[in-house]
Amino acid sequence: MVQSSSEEQLRIRKQFDSFCKTLLKNETIDYERARTNRLKHEVSFSELTQEELGCLNTMDEYIAESEVFRVLDYDIEVKDELIGEALKCLPEKKRNVILLSFFMDMTDTEIARHMNLVRSTIHHHRTSSLQALKKIMEEIRNGENN
Repeated sequence: MVQSSSEEQLRIRKQFDSFCKTLLKNETIDYERARTNRLKHEVSFSELTQEELGCLNTMDEYIAESEVFRVLDYDIEVKDELIGEALKCLPEKKRNVILLSFFMDMTDTEIARHMNLVRSTIHHHRTSSLQALKKIMEEIRNGENN
């Protein structure tokens, strides 16, 4: 039994039609599966708590908003404006001791070695500088408030 060419074309069309319908059905199933999976993991912004929303933001930091001091080939950035202004008022040697001690976490011995000074001198510079910084920062605050 030999099929005519029109019957053969009709059979091929039906096979192609069946193939297309199966393909579309499977694509729909895949799409729905992916959508369901995505919905399990996605949350609307309106459903987030304030704490969760707070975790999503970021703050740009620019070097212009901070003071940069150069000490012993280190660039030390001071982000607090009040501390930066107060440090500018200190003599260079005392400022360097404070910056190396508190911003670079160096010990008095390490600072003394780098600055070619005695450790006790570094200790004296640090304690007197802290007292001076406190006084300067209070003066700056009071000057701004008046």
